[in-house]
Amino acid sequence: MKLVNIHIPLLTAALFLLGNQATKAQETWSLQQCIDTAWVHNRSLQMEKNNIAMADEKHREVKANLIPKVNAQADYRYFFELPYQLMPMSIFGGPEGQYKAVQFGVPHNIGANVNVGIPLYDPQLYGGISATKEAKVVSQLQYRKTAEQVYFDVSNLYYNAQIMQHQLAFIDSNLTNAAALLKNVQLIHSQKMITGTEVSKVELQLAQLKTDRQTLASKQQNVLNLLKLSIGIPLGREMMIEKSPLEKPVLEYTQKSTVEMDMVHAKSRLLNIELSSLKRSRIPSVSVFGSYGVNGFGYDKTPNDFLDFYTVGLAGLKLSVPIFNGTVTTRKINQKKLELKNNQLMTESLTDRTAIQLANAQEQKLTANSTMQNYTAQSELAQSVYQQTLLQHKHGTAGLTEVLLADNELRKTQQNYLNALIDYLKADLELKQISGNISINDK
Repeated sequence: MKLVNIHIPLLTAALFLLGNQATKAQETWSLQQCIDTAWVHNRSLQMEKNNIAMADEKHREVKANLIPKVNAQADYRYFFELPYQLMPMSIFGGPEGQYKAVQFGVPHNIGANVNVGIPLYDPQLYGGISATKEAKVVSQLQYRKTAEQVYFDVSNLYYNAQIMQHQLAFIDSNLTNAAALLKNVQLIHSQKMITGTEVSKVELQLAQLKTDRQTLASKQQNVLNLLKLSIGIPLGREMMIEKSPLEKPVLEYTQKSTVEMDMVHAKSRLLNIELSSLKRSRIPSVSVFGSYGVNGFGYDKTPNDFLDFYTVGLAGLKLSVPIFNGTVTTRKINQKKLELKNNQLMTESLTDRTAIQLANAQEQKLTANSTMQNYTAQSELAQSVYQQTLLQHKHGTAGLTEVLLADNELRKTQQNYLNALIDYLKADLELKQISGNISINDK
């Protein structure tokens, strides 16, 4: 009687047992394909792109105030009661200091004018242009921040789905092994060499493995659904992920400026622009204006009915000098200075926090890598022990309990290995984010 051992090396088993599912290459998604799809279809990124476009339009709107403004206006007025004017009676030979009410004008009045306004110098307008330009930079940085989070979330979900896929491969391997073991113990039991209790133990183990597989398959589908949502594809679309080994060499990332630090610096520049604009609001503004048109006057009573038009034009220079606004500007300047102080404190705090996070992430990655290597060795040892226990059971020197214990230990080391592997991948992802090495597609 021969027991069949179908445990095979860890990652080779994952590839072999799931290889038959790779028949539809077009349905297999790599991590990079998922990320590239998210750049295009993720709704959060689409909204951030719209925010960038709105910031750009706002900047153009403010700049458009430098362009001369032209407007035309026309009006018609019919005076059924002509307005009165007080005329000095002395004009008509009357006494000095006395006035008489006289109606002037005609009932029909028509006006048509074209007005032009040109700002020559407006300090607040130029400050607004600089502020909206910097606000556009802030919008672009917010897009980068959202894109980094999308990259992080998609990668995390992909790694989880990939780990679960390997877990399913291990469970399938263990199911096949438990089925073979059950067949053998049933044969031994039929020969009255063992009791039915030992058969029940193996049956229980097989039932537990089937339950574990069903639960894990459901969890993997949930993760895949979240992944589809993150990259922006329909939930009904079939999706498979790559089954290649997940180990990556330990890499040292070069520290770069993070998007959070760039946003703090951009915020500082924006505050300085706003502060300068507030200070310049005390400077006079100058503009040119002009108007050209016609005025029409009409009378509709015979024998003097008429409708005559007369041209009118003017040009002028307008100077606006702020003198006193109740210290409102001073209070705004003081508020902006306090905001700048807070921004500086935030910069210092972020610098210290990033340094700590970077050191912790590097340590976590090294620890996870070391743990993963240790569990790899333990898995190989557990497999060797299991094979030896099977051989001893074959020769009658080891009981079924020893076989089940060895099998449980092997499954435990497999799970520990996968846990260490995902810890390593997450630590690598966090280190990449903290060090500013996540590559963002800005299209």
